[in-house]
Formats: sequence, structure tokens, C-alpha cells
Amino acid sequence: MIRLDKYLADMGEGTRQEVKKSIRQGRILVEGAPVKKPEYKIDETKQRVTIDGREICYRQFEYFMLNKPAGVVSATEDPREKTVISLIGEAKRKDLFPAGRLDKDTEGLLLITNDGALAHRLLSPRHHVDKCYYAKIQGIVTEEDVKRFAEGVNIGTKECEEWTAPGGLEILKTDEASGISEIRLTLQEGKYHQVKRMFEAAGKTVTYLRRESMGSLVLDQSLKPGQYRRLTDEELESL
Repeated sequence: MIRLDKYLADMGEGTRQEVKKSIRQGRILVEGAPVKKPEYKIDETKQRVTIDGREICYRQFEYFMLNKPAGVVSATEDPREKTVISLIGEAKRKDLFPAGRLDKDTEGLLLITNDGALAHRLLSPRHHVDKCYYAKIQGIVTEEDVKRFAEGVNIGTKECEEWTAPGGLEILKTDEASGISEIRLTLQEGKYHQVKRMFEAAGKTVTYLRRESMGSLVLDQSLKPGQYRRLTDEELESL
């Protein structure tokens, strides 16, 4: 059971004060009957709620797969930058957040949700959830790098070491003429700028980075950067 004013505010029909005004004006019907008390309790899973004849369906949780474009920050709000939340045009709830962060210039899979418990399970290193990245590297990645990444890399300094957990590095392509490598890297943690810092420690530079998957959730290749869709029932079940 949930208060009527909270039901409407959660679904983006205005602030609590705004929806209270709408309720007292008699614009809200519950099961076809007007209700003028904001504190009125309803069963959000069963009862039909309309405002001015338009049905308002309640969603406790929302889940969106976003192909994050470069140039957008992984934040709920920012006074200067465009945020990933601003890209989700059909969101109903106002408490959405990105489950994990991608750097401003990084593209790829980002889960947008308001399900804090799920986000914690996906992000906590204790749960050993794989995060897979594709990257282009300035420099020739070698089998020695593969072995080094598998043992963990010091991305700190000699004075203040900061070791990563082991990472799975796969060399996809190398071009000796241009000095460019293409790789796939699988990690189970997400330290600050971790992928870039791991390659910097190996004397190389990440020139392009895209997250391809997180756990069982794989980036939909039909989504162009900046596009999104709701997760399917199958994707939610697998998560």
C-alpha cells in the first residue's frame, strides 16, 4: 500500500505539493471514483489510477540500457555538463541513477535504474561480476602484458602502490605499422580510470574505450551512442 500523493510523485506527475493540489481539485480517480485526500492509501499493484482521464501505471523500479556516448557524464545532475539521466526521455521515476560510472570520453553499456540493491550486486567486487571492455591502444600490446594484467597491475606509484585485481586481457589485433592494438579487457572491479591507468602502467595509451557487457547484460548492438531501451524480461531475470 502507498499514499496516493507519493504514487503520483513517483511517477513524475509533479512534486508532492503539486500532486496534492491536483488531488484536492478532484482530478484524480481511483477505480473510477474521485479521491481528494493525498494520504489515501492504495494498492499500487492492483488499483487503477487516472489523472484527467489519463491512466498512471506504477513502476516501483525502472531499468534502462543506455549506449553512453562520449561527452556525457555519468551523473544524475551536473551544473555544467550533460548527464546520462537527461538522455532517458521516457523515464517515469525521478530517482534514477547510473549503476556505475563511465568516464566522460568512454562509450558503451550503462545501466540506468533506481534499484539500489541490484546496482550494489553488480558493482561490488565481492560479487565478482565481470565487466568487459573493448579498447584501442596506442602501442603494441604483447603476451607479456597479458601475463602482467592476469597477475594484477600497480596503478599507483612507487611511494604509494595501488594494485588492481587480476584482469583478463585478450589481444584482438595489432598493427605494427601504425602502432595500434585492439584489445578486450575483463575486470571485476572499477577503480578510478582503471583501464586507462593499467595501460599507462604498461607504457601505452588508451585512445578509445567502450564497455560491452556487465555480468549477463550485453550492450545491444542496435543501439547507437546516446540511444537507450528498457531491459527485457529475460535480461532482468538473468541479472
